[in-house]
Amino acid sequence: MGDGRGIETAAKSIAGDRLRALKHADGLVSAVLEVGGLSPEDAAALQARVRAAVETAPGVSAVRIVTTADRRPEPAAAKPAAPAPAAPRPDRVIAVASGKGGVGKSTVSANLAIALARIGRRAGLLDADIHGPSAPMLLGLTGRARLEAGLIAPLSAHGIAVLSMGLMADPGRAVAWRGPMASSAFKQMLDNADWSGIDTLVIDMPPGTGDITLTLAQQVKPDGVVIVSTPQDLALIDAERALNLFQELGTPILGFVENMASFRCPCCGTETRIFGEGGVERAAAELGLPVLARLPLDPALRAASDAGTPQPSGHFDALAHRVMERLEVLDEADVRR
Repeated sequence: MGDGRGIETAAKSIAGDRLRALKHADGLVSAVLEVGGLSPEDAAALQARVRAAVETAPGVSAVRIVTTADRRPEPAAAKPAAPAPAAPRPDRVIAVASGKGGVGKSTVSANLAIALARIGRRAGLLDADIHGPSAPMLLGLTGRARLEAGLIAPLSAHGIAVLSMGLMADPGRAVAWRGPMASSAFKQMLDNADWSGIDTLVIDMPPGTGDITLTLAQQVKPDGVVIVSTPQDLALIDAERALNLFQELGTPILGFVENMASFRCPCCGTETRIFGEGGVERAAAELGLPVLARLPLDPALRAASDAGTPQPSGHFDALAHRVMERLEVLDEADVRR
């Protein structure tokens, strides 16, 4: 499939007659897509699917897609393009969220997914941060997601299935998409990816409370959300905003994870609360929610994350057990209702 004809066939199988032109030279594939009559979300989804179909072909180093909206009327007998196949969703969908960046949410998400696999779940990780994906680096992934039988095939690493925009876009390329386009890409990675065999999917949410958060709460309806915060007041204020939004939208909250709770000096063993103490516990008590874990500031975890060789500690195994216990509690509460 490395020749131009094979690449064009792959693109045309996705775009049909909306593929107006395609060239392949020196590793660069340039395509022109007709998106007239499509919503911005559907146009973005079409681009993402065409990109996934051609960019992993042998000899392809970059893909450039240009869109045009001057679409001619369809012939009366023309049939609409077949919708992308939808794969069954995992039994459990767990979102990991925070109100702000820099609190270690992605590290917690990746290590939680690995810990869930270690306690017997068939786990996956969906990196929903379209603009700043970090899962490939955290997990040491350098490959590209492929399109197989019409579905995006997640990659495998450390015993879990992984999908991220960082595995679909060109390395180092900024994804400058507006909110609706990013939300559409997120939904494509969830609904049109092959998550078969995965029973528990961890979604690493982008920071803040933007369009992807609304899409998750209103359309995906996860089984529960884990809120990650560091102990200081600034992080807690933003975390509580995110939590309040999820509650207003009827999304179950599993509890808090206090990250970077303390630091133990490797020389003298003294434990220091660098970012303060007790803030997450007080907030959880006021809201009637549990603190699922207090994770230390661990230089070894930081080094392993930077190297893409995660080795979750016993803290994460305990967190995985607590998350599953909380899901069971929420299930029982639903039954009683």
